[in-house]
Amino acid sequence: MTSASSEILQELERVEQERRRRAANASLVARVHGVKLYQQARFRHSYADMLASPRFGAAARFFLEELYGPQDFTERDAQFARVVPTLVRLFPGEIVATVNSLTRLHAISEELDGAMAACLSKLDAGVAPGSVQYAEAWQRVGRPADREAQVALVQEIGAALDRYTRMPMLSASLKMMRSPARVAGLGSLQRFLEAGFDTFKAMRGADEFLQLIGVRERALIAALFDTSVPLAPGRHPALVQLP
Repeated sequence: MTSASSEILQELERVEQERRRRAANASLVARVHGVKLYQQARFRHSYADMLASPRFGAAARFFLEELYGPQDFTERDAQFARVVPTLVRLFPGEIVATVNSLTRLHAISEELDGAMAACLSKLDAGVAPGSVQYAEAWQRVGRPADREAQVALVQEIGAALDRYTRMPMLSASLKMMRSPARVAGLGSLQRFLEAGFDTFKAMRGADEFLQLIGVRERALIAALFDTSVPLAPGRHPALVQLP
């Protein structure tokens, strides 16, 4: 097995371990879903201008649906784990590296969402957290290095998709992979890559888009970790009223 296969499988195993930890607690599963829904609503709020932008709207929606969504990927991940060696053999090395980043982001996000849900349970918060409860859980969970890694990986994945749009041979290779990917059980990954490619190509350069995401997400992280400001709506910059 190649090192790339091992790294991807290791990240998928982290995700599976997190799911097993939750499996015996239906309340925890529901709270994780609530955390994901809150985060998706927060993204819509933070990037309302970009979602409405003719240039950035499609890319913002792509991130919202593919990276911030509350979908249950259990079955997809199990299928994916079975075909990782095939993926590494079939796809170009650049795409394999992006898949590695995707699985690492997936693992970190699942672990942090699980930790947030467990903390919200101890705080006796509802299944759908409010902004104050979310912020308090965030501070108790901590793990600032993992929060930074999430932002860095999102930017890395976006930069890779943008880079692919300027590599005609890679674009052609990706389109040629449609049938083999479907046969190999990699149809969902193929759709993700093609959608990302088409979205970023239409944006005509992603530097400004990715920089804005980095600035806004890091500002939010810093505000949420700032314990010197009371966690009160109207006083704390990270606490907003979400619809």
